[in-house]
Amino acid sequence: MQIPIIDTHCDILSYLAKTPKAAADKSEDIACAIPLLQLGNVKLQICAIYTDVRPGSMELATLQAYKYREMLMMHAQEVVQADAEFLKNINLNSKIGLVTAIENAAGLADEEAPIQKAFEQLDKLIQMTRRMAYISLTHHTENRFGGGNYTEGIGLKDDGKRILDYISGKKIAIDLSHTSDLLAEGILKHIDTQKLDVPVMASHSNFRSIWNHKRNLPNEFAQEIIKRGGLIGVNFLRAFLDNEHPERVFEHILHGFEIGAEEQMCFGADFFYTKDFPDPSRHPFYFPIVENASKYPSILDKLGENLNQSQLEKLAFKNAQRFFKTLWA
Repeated sequence: MQIPIIDTHCDILSYLAKTPKAAADKSEDIACAIPLLQLGNVKLQICAIYTDVRPGSMELATLQAYKYREMLMMHAQEVVQADAEFLKNINLNSKIGLVTAIENAAGLADEEAPIQKAFEQLDKLIQMTRRMAYISLTHHTENRFGGGNYTEGIGLKDDGKRILDYISGKKIAIDLSHTSDLLAEGILKHIDTQKLDVPVMASHSNFRSIWNHKRNLPNEFAQEIIKRGGLIGVNFLRAFLDNEHPERVFEHILHGFEIGAEEQMCFGADFFYTKDFPDPSRHPFYFPIVENASKYPSILDKLGENLNQSQLEKLAFKNAQRFFKTLWA
């Protein structure tokens, strides 16, 4: 029997919202299409609502929420809205559970909107999608909430603090995957000093000590996630693994176990639509061994050379299952 998979990050919603003739079952377009998820035995897929920092970000986020609802209706035979009960019985469900998340809080409020609009937008998106698994305040660049992963010297801003205050106790995690180091530091400090009820995770990040990239977690933040009982989702993008060596994905995973993250490791593949990406140096985005969601069984087979059955199950689904069951209870 195949081990079920929980994947904590994909960008199928932005693909559906922005790509002409997009379809959730179009495997030739996107590596997390429904047929590929089925082949990989993915039982829970978190779908990011991703936006850039630009005018219209709030409208694009709302459109992606509509696309999420449409996907649930159009593919009701294959997918279902995930909840705590679904998580509890994940082994028994024949369908793929779906839930949304926010990647870049620009989708909650553009740079000119009053902060109250961000709270109203979040509430509206939750009403539309029924649940928000996590929020990342930034993407690559700076916004009104803080510094993105490619910015220097920009940490947590006042509006970022207000978002953290607002989601405290609302069963939504904060995601460190696209923060600057200063922003991650500021988020953790604010949660602690204000005694906020906000779990911490990195939905799709690897380890900087294995591959020195600003998108990857330095050890200090990995240890903070471990200490706080969070999640670290391994990212399959070539640029964040190692540009030349496919087997580096296994090094990132095994490194997590070596540094004490056995209860935190999971998958956050970061599959998105790549055909319109203008930079040819980024192609291919994924090595063949991790090129789409159907590869999970072979990934686990390879990892079985170094991890026992219990560890494989924790990585594949049990760590994320425990985290979200606790969060959504």
